[in-house]
Amino acid sequence: RAKDIIEEYLGYAQELKARISDTSLLVNKALDEGKKVFFEGAQGTLLDLDHGTYPYVTSSSPVAGGACAGVGVGPMRIDRVIGVTKAYTTRVGEGPFPTEQKNDVGKTLAERGKELGTTTGRKRRCGWFDALVVKHSARVNSLSDIFLTKLDVLSTFEKIKVAVAYKFEGRVYDNFPSNQTVFNKAKPVHEEIEGWKSDISEVTDFNKLPKAAQNYVKYLEEKVEVPIRTISVGPSRKQTIIRS
Repeated sequence: RAKDIIEEYLGYAQELKARISDTSLLVNKALDEGKKVFFEGAQGTLLDLDHGTYPYVTSSSPVAGGACAGVGVGPMRIDRVIGVTKAYTTRVGEGPFPTEQKNDVGKTLAERGKELGTTTGRKRRCGWFDALVVKHSARVNSLSDIFLTKLDVLSTFEKIKVAVAYKFEGRVYDNFPSNQTVFNKAKPVHEEIEGWKSDISEVTDFNKLPKAAQNYVKYLEEKVEVPIRTISVGPSRKQTIIRS
């Protein structure tokens, strides 16, 4: 009955009441006091209502500006924006995905990367790194630097591909297209990089990575025009490389 439901949830409200406050005041006060405040977003730029691949988007703003709107702080109060991206590309659900690999490559990425949606458990679609998507994300988020995850997943490949442009109806696009028809139907232009075919899951020093792995990271930096300062080579926090 409606009355029973109302009474139940009023009880929850009383339990939560003391823990609900104006977070804008709390966060700005902390910043005024010189405290470090870390905002963590969810999902990704291409799921953003304004900057994503509409209509295959979420109802919120996962870009960095969403932190300001959601928390109630001004943009001048954020002094560093870290973008998180995998060493390859994934997508959950429907939507355009130019670099998707519907083959053994995609299957290998999914298996090695354990690519399942965190809330739905749905299998993620997998493909090669899309430099245009990450460059677009870097631009709309004003990324300071990038945290590159799952570099170890690529250790099984002799050759690794990266999309550096799209082709559509005879035209080459070297930036993420604002026209969704183009993005929906475009074919990727790949460049091929040497793989390293060795286990890197225990490496904690960038300079001790195989030369080919170092070159791959530097190559991505060049293509997306943002420094990659942190790299993960496994699921554990200890499997993290911080570059000086």
